[in-house]
Amino acid sequence: MLKKAFVTAFPYTIPIFAGFWFIGLTYGIYMNVSGFSFWYPMVMSLTIFAGSMEFVAVNLLLGAFNPLQALAMTLMINARHLFYGISMLDKFRGLGPKKIYLIFGMCDESFSINYTADIPEDVDRGWFMFFVTLLNHLYWVSGATLGGIFGSFIHFNTEGLDFVMTAMFVVIFIEQWKKEKSPLCGILGLFISLICLIAFGADGFIIPAMIAIALVLTVLRRPLEKGGEVQ
Repeated sequence: MLKKAFVTAFPYTIPIFAGFWFIGLTYGIYMNVSGFSFWYPMVMSLTIFAGSMEFVAVNLLLGAFNPLQALAMTLMINARHLFYGISMLDKFRGLGPKKIYLIFGMCDESFSINYTADIPEDVDRGWFMFFVTLLNHLYWVSGATLGGIFGSFIHFNTEGLDFVMTAMFVVIFIEQWKKEKSPLCGILGLFISLICLIAFGADGFIIPAMIAIALVLTVLRRPLEKGGEVQ
């Protein structure tokens, strides 16, 4: 059962591996050039496991001690996980102790795979999601650790490497777009995100966009389902 779930989950995580290693290495190198030993990116990636927040945490560690600022920053950056959690309530039901790790390790990429993957009937759903989450977690930890270890020996311009994550999300979006019977939901999401980007700017549009998308799709859920738009 475990082997079959692992073998089924692994191919889904291969694109994540490429993105996480690039960004993880960059993060480890960034920590190294900021004056931290490799222990810092290794332990932080293992226990925090929130890529964007880990980059921000470097400046927080270098600045004055301000726990309220750190809390507010963390909530602002990772507020989208509230929506992820609500969406996964049914899928995590009845999974026992595995649910604890699945909640802790739910990043953007693991959520996308676990929420949309077509899991074969002969594969245990809980173990499939567990291995997807575990593999993605290990990719990030190993990349960050190696970046921290070899950061002092590598000298190159890392500007632009973070675009790997953007490219990966574009690929995931296209794959989900192809699976939908109608592109209406995707078009609504893009349009609402664009409006929020114009209204709130690049630094503050994500949370308003997610709230607006959730509200619009909730209101339109019944018409879309009756029209066969939502699977």
